[in-house]
Amino acid sequence: MTTHADHRVAPDGTGATDTAAARTLLRSAARHSRSRCVVLCLTTTAASGASLLLPAALGRALDLLLTRPGDAAGTHWVLWCTGLVLLLSLLDACQTVLAGTTDARATAWLRQRLAGHVLAVGPRAGERFGSGELVARLVGNAAQAGTAPATAAALLAALAGPVGAVVALGLIDPLLAAVFLGGAPVLILLLRAFARDSSQCVARYQEVQGRIACALAEAIGGARTIAAGGTADKEVARILRPLPELSREGRRMWRVQGRAAAQAVAVAPLLQLGVVAVGGVLLVHHRLSVGELLAASRYAVLATGVGVLVGQLSGLIRARAAARRLGEVLAEPAPGYGTRQLPPGGGRLELRSVTVRRSGRTVLDGVDLVVPAGRTVAVVGRSGSGKSLLAALAGRLADPDDGHVLLDGVPLRELDRPALRQAVGHAFERPALLGETIEDTIAFGIPSPPPDRVRQAAATARADSFVRRLPDGYATPCAEVPLSGGECQRLGLARAFAHDSRLLVLDDALSSLDTVTEHHITEALLRHTPGSSRLIIAHRVSTAARADAVVWLAAGRVRAVGTHAELWRSAGYREVFGASGTERNGGAG
Repeated sequence: MTTHADHRVAPDGTGATDTAAARTLLRSAARHSRSRCVVLCLTTTAASGASLLLPAALGRALDLLLTRPGDAAGTHWVLWCTGLVLLLSLLDACQTVLAGTTDARATAWLRQRLAGHVLAVGPRAGERFGSGELVARLVGNAAQAGTAPATAAALLAALAGPVGAVVALGLIDPLLAAVFLGGAPVLILLLRAFARDSSQCVARYQEVQGRIACALAEAIGGARTIAAGGTADKEVARILRPLPELSREGRRMWRVQGRAAAQAVAVAPLLQLGVVAVGGVLLVHHRLSVGELLAASRYAVLATGVGVLVGQLSGLIRARAAARRLGEVLAEPAPGYGTRQLPPGGGRLELRSVTVRRSGRTVLDGVDLVVPAGRTVAVVGRSGSGKSLLAALAGRLADPDDGHVLLDGVPLRELDRPALRQAVGHAFERPALLGETIEDTIAFGIPSPPPDRVRQAAATARADSFVRRLPDGYATPCAEVPLSGGECQRLGLARAFAHDSRLLVLDDALSSLDTVTEHHITEALLRHTPGSSRLIIAHRVSTAARADAVVWLAAGRVRAVGTHAELWRSAGYREVFGASGTERNGGAG
C-alpha cells in the first residue's frame, strides 16, 4: 500500500518552515495577479469610503430637513445619499466579479505550478504523498489557496472601514472616539484568538480530507480486485474510517468561528451602546445635532464590523493552511540535469556500486552491473528483490543514494534532459496510454514522427493488426477503445520501439502477452534494434533464455551473472521461476 508523509507540525521547527514556504507561495500567486489585486483593493477601498460618507450625508440631510423644511438643500443631500447607495451597489458588483476572476486566475497558476513540479519530480512524488493525496492537493487545496490574493486585498481594504469610522467619530466629537477605543483592545484580542485556534483546526481538517482522498484513489485503482473479492462494504468502511475525525475537526472549526462571532456580538453592541449613550448626553448639552447623532450611531456600527473581518480572516486562514500543504509538495526537490551530450556509442549501461534506500530499508545494496553496447541483458529475481527499481535507475526515473549510473561513459546526472530522454526508451508492465489517438499514444514524446515510423513500430510490437481493425484505425481515440492488458502492453512496446533510442528498458513489459506473441516480439526486438542495448526485467523462463546474459538479483544484491543455461544449474535460480530441477530450462538446453 502507498505510504505518505505525516504532515503534522513537527517540534523541530518544520511547521515554521512550512509557514514561510506558504507565505512565499502566496506572495508569488499575488504577484501573478497583482493588477487584479490592486484594482480589487482600490474598489474595496472605494466601497469603504462610500460607506463612510453615507452616514455623514444622511446626518446632514436629516439636520437640513428638520431645521429647514422645504429647503432645496435638504433635497440635494437626499439625492447625494441615493447616489452613494447606487455607487455602493455598483462597487459591490465589481468586487464580486474581480474577486471571482482573481481567485480563478490564482488557482489556475497554482495548479499549473504544482502539476509541473509533480511531473518534474517524477515517480518519487507519488511514492511519498500517494496519488489520491496529490489529487486532493492539486484540486481542493489549490482552489482554497487561490482565494488568498483576493481575500488579502479585500481584507486590507476592509480595515479602512473600522479605522475610518473611528476617525469619523473623532471628527464628530473626540469623546465618542475615546469611548469606542476604550473597548477596542477586546475586539483585537478576540480576532487574535480566533486566528490562532482556527488555523490549527483547518490544518487538521485538510489533512484528514487528504487521507480520505488517498484511500479512495487506492480503491478505484483496485476496483476489479474489490469486485472479485466481494469486499466493497469493507472498502467503503476503510475509506470512510477517518470520517468521524473529519466530522470532529469540522465541528471544532464551526465552534471556533461561532465562539468568535458570539464574543464579537456580545462586545460590539456594548461599544455601540456606549457611543450612542455618550452621543445622547452630548445631544442634550447641544454639542451634537440629531443628524450627527445618527451619523455617530452608524459609525459605531461600522467601527465594530468584526463580523466582516472574521469572515475574511477565516478565508485567509483556510487559504494559508492549504498553501502549506501545497508547499510541502513543492519542497520535494526535482532532479537536476546537467548540460553534457552523449558521445557516439551503442548504449553501454553501467551501474557502479549503486545503493538505494526507501523508508529506511536498503532495496539495492552495492549493485555493479554492465549492459554491453548492442547486447540484451535480462534481470530476474523474486518479488521485492529490486528489479523494477533497477530498471528505473537505468533511465533515471530514480536516482541512487550512493554510486553512479553511466550511459556510454557519461553519468546520467550530468546529461542534458532532452539528450537523456532521447537516449533511453521505456516500456512498462502497465503502460499509460497518453495521447488523444492511438497514433498519438505510439508517438508520445517524439517530436513530429513520420507516420511510417509509427506504423513500423506498431508492426514490430505485433500491434498493427488489431489497430487496423479499430473503427478509425490509428486515428481512433484512446478513450473509446476497450483494450486488453496484452494490447495495452503491445502499444507500450510500440512506443518504445518508435523512440529509436540507444538503450531500451523493458520493465516486465511482456508479462501480459501470450507465449506466441512474446516469442515474435522478442525475436523482433533482437532483430530490429541491433544498434541498441536492451535491459529486460523478466519473469518468464523463455524471456531470460533469449537474453545474451542474465543478472540474478536476490535481496537487493547481484547473486550471479551468466547465461540462462549456466544459471539454470542452480536450484535457487530455478526456484525464481517456480521450476524444479527436472523441468526444462526454457529451451536454452
